[in-house]
Amino acid sequence: MASFRLEGKTAIVTGAGKGIGRAIALALGEAGANVLLVARTESDLKQVMQEMANDRTAYAVADVTDRNEIQTAVEAAVERFGKVDILVNNAGMNIRSKLDDATDSEWHKIMDTNAQSVFMFSQEAAKHMTKGASIINVSSVGGDRALKTGVVYAASKAAIIQMTKVMAMEWGDRGIRVNAIGPWYFRTPLTENLLSDHEYLDSILAVTPLKRVGELPEVASPVVFLASDAAGYITGQTLFIDGGMSIHGFS
Repeated sequence: MASFRLEGKTAIVTGAGKGIGRAIALALGEAGANVLLVARTESDLKQVMQEMANDRTAYAVADVTDRNEIQTAVEAAVERFGKVDILVNNAGMNIRSKLDDATDSEWHKIMDTNAQSVFMFSQEAAKHMTKGASIINVSSVGGDRALKTGVVYAASKAAIIQMTKVMAMEWGDRGIRVNAIGPWYFRTPLTENLLSDHEYLDSILAVTPLKRVGELPEVASPVVFLASDAAGYITGQTLFIDGGMSIHGFS
């Protein structure tokens, strides 16, 4: 049976300082990978480093909307660990404006952070990848299903799903697999306030067949699988980790 373990492999995780990115970094480290943590806030990265507490972890402070800083981060991974086998494009953000109020500035900020970063980071990391490498892009249920608001966020996450497919087509002959995940609501610092609103939480649960929000290990574990040799014949796919929300029908 193909291995789910990641010993000897080097992973880069963007947006690794908090939330889903932190959980993914911890899970990849537990599976045996070398991990380069990337985020803009050094104090967050140092905290995750302390939690991982091994000599297989390093970090790079970088803005994922700046190609020069991306190149520096990728080079740091290669210098420290010798190669890049896994890239998790997790960095993202949202500005919760209604459509009538959304500005051009918000459009560019969200698209640059969520979508353009995936394009640029994947380009730079792929220069150092060989057969067997894996890229996992973090999209969202909102990139596939229409939600009540958040058109710019939705556009950025839909772009990630389509980029994932085309990247998988272009790089398949090099043995680089490219997949995405599409999370629904998980308990993170960014969703804490939303989920504390009982009326809003009830509206989430009403369209979620499992009738609960996700816990962070439940989004991190599928990323480990997609990064591993056990997923060696999977590419171009988006796995929705959503308690069934994306298949919710008449009820």
